Formats: sequence, C-alpha cells, structure tokens
Amino acid sequence: MSAIRYFVTFLSVARHGSFAAAADEVCLTQAAVSQQMRSLERDLDIVLFERTPRSVSLSEQGRTILPLAETLVANYRKILAVGERDEVAGVVRVGALVSSLMGAFADAMLNLKRRYPRLELKLFTGLSSDFATRVDSGELDAAIVTQSPTGFPATLKWTALYSEPMVLISSTDDPRTDVDALLQEPYIRFDRQTWTGILIEEALQGLGASVRDIMELNSLEAICEMVKRGFGVSIVPRLANANWNLESGLRVTALPERIAPRRVGLLERREHGREAFTDAVKRHFTDGADEPAASGSRGADADAGAGVDAGADASSSSD
Repeated sequence: MSAIRYFVTFLSVARHGSFAAAADEVCLTQAAVSQQMRSLERDLDIVLFERTPRSVSLSEQGRTILPLAETLVANYRKILAVGERDEVAGVVRVGALVSSLMGAFADAMLNLKRRYPRLELKLFTGLSSDFATRVDSGELDAAIVTQSPTGFPATLKWTALYSEPMVLISSTDDPRTDVDALLQEPYIRFDRQTWTGILIEEALQGLGASVRDIMELNSLEAICEMVKRGFGVSIVPRLANANWNLESGLRVTALPERIAPRRVGLLERREHGREAFTDAVKRHFTDGADEPAASGSRGADADAGAGVDAGADASSSSD
C-alpha cells in the first residue's frame, strides 16, 4: 500500500506548499517526503511540482491529478472502515481545539476510551477554520470546533455538543467584580482572526465596552497566565474543567445573559465511514452517558487497546 501512502504525502505537500511542513504532518523526514514525491513522479511519468530553492507549488499536471488523488485517498479510507462501520473501533483521526481538551470533550474522550477498547484515537490540535478544510478533504474523520461565524460548506454538517459562557477574568489581587470598572483596566485580547476571537469581539460590542489593548494572544492558557500575573483583564469562554478559582489566582466574573456563549460542536462530512464513532460522541453529550461498556465496568482497566496519540501538528492555539 506504499502508493496510497505516497498520495497521502502528495496531498499534504499540496496543502502546505512545503516539503518540511508536509514532513511534520505525515511524521517523516523532509528527505523521505522528497524521495516519495520523486518516486511518485517517476511512477506516473509526470512532473507534480514546480520546485524553487524556497518553495514548492503544484505544476499544471499536479493540479490536474489533485482532485483524483483526494478521491483515491478518501475511498481507500472508506474501504478500511467497511469492517468497522457499525462499531466504534479502529483508527479515527480527530481534530480538536486545545481548549476542548481542557473542557467537556476531554470527558467524552475518556468515556469512549473506557467503553470501546478497540478504538484508537489520533488527535490533532489546531484552529477551527483549518479543521473545516481538513475534514472536508477527508484528511480528518471529524473535528471538535467552535460554531463558524460564516457557516460551513454544504458537504459538512456541524452538531452542537455544548456551550461555554463568556466570562471576564481578572487577577485575585483586584477585589472588584463590576464588569464596567474592570474593563477600564488594560485588556488582553484573544486573537481576532480566530472564530473565538470574533465571538469575543461581539461580546465586547454587546457590552458597549471600549477597551485598551496591551496584547493580543491566541492561547487561552497564555491569556490566563498574563491575567494571573496582573498584566490586565480579559474576556474568554469558561472552560468546563479549567481550575479557575481564587486559589488559582483568577477571579471569574459572569457577564450579562444577553452575551452569547461559545458553542462547540462536532464537524463531520455528511457521508463518511466513521458514523459509529461520531454518533457515539454525540450520544455522550445528548444522553449524558453512552451505551453499556464493551467489557468490564467503568472503573475497569479497559484502556489497553484504546490508545490516544497526539497529532504531529499540535499547537497552543485555543480557537
């Protein structure tokens, strides 16, 4: 099946426009990626890329075969999933926001691991906007993303799983809890280029607040640390499992009910071979519990075959 792997690598190079970035994604060396692509070009007797010392881009022939390669890889993954379509088992590639792994999705993942010992989750962290493209192409089976401010392509469906209220966080050194007064302090803004950042910007507008920015970050963890140290205040989504209390150095102040929460959901293609897994995730949130465990009790050691691997493209972004 080496030819299939070569096409997977080809799609990664085409997506990133870089052998180095593709190497990180497919867990190979840059030299191995380059060698695979030259072998593929030799086997197909075509030139797939236009190479320069600093970049690589698809040739005209490469652009021609790109959709064919996407279909080939997607169909191969469907074939692999045939025997596991009706059970939660096998390798499932899932994109997840870093903040979702600190929140409610972490509980769901642990529940699924315990209940389905033949399930192997491969997790990749990144941005919601990037995950939409990767799910649509078939590179990922599903992703946990925030609700898009502009909607999703017709080929995808998004199911809301849970909501996180927007809150104002400040240092415990400041005893105030008045929102208007706290927002007069230096403000640490969440990256406005992300979907979460857009939602927070709408929250500020809903509060009629004019803030004084001192920094703009795309990591909830970094923002919390800056707030704890007294650099300023911030508005962020309240994560389910985050240890945000007075002992941690953070004061959490609720915002008015009119401020919309961040909605987090499951993104998947309308037709794919991992419905058993995505349905199990949705049942976890709608029913509060899944089906009876495949073997043993909840406290039993059912994790032996249900590995969870971190993806090679992990980042600290929390969008």
